[in-house]
Amino acid sequence: MRALAAAIVLCVLPLPAAAEPLPSGYIGPMFGGTSGTGADNKRLGYGVIPFGLQAAWQPTTTERPYGWTVRWSTMFGRLYNGNAAKIDDLLLTVQMDVMVGIRYRPWATPRRYLTLRGGGELLRVNQPIPQTSDDTMTHRNFLGGVASIGLDQYLPGSFMMNVDVRYGLIGTGPEQLSVLVGIGFTGP
Repeated sequence: MRALAAAIVLCVLPLPAAAEPLPSGYIGPMFGGTSGTGADNKRLGYGVIPFGLQAAWQPTTTERPYGWTVRWSTMFGRLYNGNAAKIDDLLLTVQMDVMVGIRYRPWATPRRYLTLRGGGELLRVNQPIPQTSDDTMTHRNFLGGVASIGLDQYLPGSFMMNVDVRYGLIGTGPEQLSVLVGIGFTGP
């Protein structure tokens, strides 16, 4: 009889729910559009990022509305209409970056997060780009800061989609503004 009473009490009393961990890892392709900003708009022009790859580590549980994130990405770009493209009409770029940041969930659903990240980026182009309009020194390799703000959305199954607005090469080199979309696999 005591066992039955204990079972009834356990079924009636509310028990604290354990936090459900979200998948911590993420890897997948990305693509988007990009353009130079300010004076670099004329030097770089505008274009696309037809392919990129990103991987992230972002351990988060559903009980907390915030968490941290580390993300690495490599992107290949094609820029058109830039006056720095003197040898060919096309500037080809490779961008590699590592960013750390925070994820925050301002709404009730535990499957969507706002992200804010910052870090460093290496940019390499196929043609030399002057850093200023009267600069006689041209460069093909640039190193600088990068920042992004975005949205992460967990999808049914083991997938996640993200949309980022990224501002690159803060302080040095040609500055770019990019809008990127990625979808990939999540995992432990």
